Amino acid sequence: MLSAAEVTDGLGVTYDGIALHPFSPEFAAESYAHTTSTLTRFMAWERTASAAEFEPIWRGWMQGRSAGTDFVFAVVDAGTGDFLGQVGVHHAHEPISELGIWIREDRHGRGFGAKAVAAARDWATEHLPGVEGFRYPVAEQNTASRRIAESLGGVVVDSYPTDKFPVVVYRIPVDA
Repeated sequence: MLSAAEVTDGLGVTYDGIALHPFSPEFAAESYAHTTSTLTRFMAWERTASAAEFEPIWRGWMQGRSAGTDFVFAVVDAGTGDFLGQVGVHHAHEPISELGIWIREDRHGRGFGAKAVAAARDWATEHLPGVEGFRYPVAEQNTASRRIAESLGGVVVDSYPTDKFPVVVYRIPVDA
């Protein structure tokens, strides 16, 4: 486990035109606004019915960060400061941590997702002791997200059905 000081000191990354900032209340409104039902069609979760219902979720992310188990970052365009989405490193205390990403729909197709996942992978590799690789579960039909995993050297290691869609799980190495 990381200490509270280690959690705070190592956060904040600039990588190839994007910046990752630890998720905080200042990102909550934009995060909620850009989490649309069409965006979540390939997500394991659904959009909450209200910003008030979203609040305990994002507060939980901050608690996970304090505990050193989960790190959720706001992805921001380093040039404009525009909020782009979120990337997370989950189960950070395990040798195989999990990466997750979403980018707002009006910014799809510009490479922000791949940059954000690469930045999160690199940050975790540098700051989380004992990380040996990453799980990256993705809806089987989400070809854009699958290309992200493959661009980082990911290979499919598992698959399983869910009530929403079939999932394939990639294993992404600590460096590609």
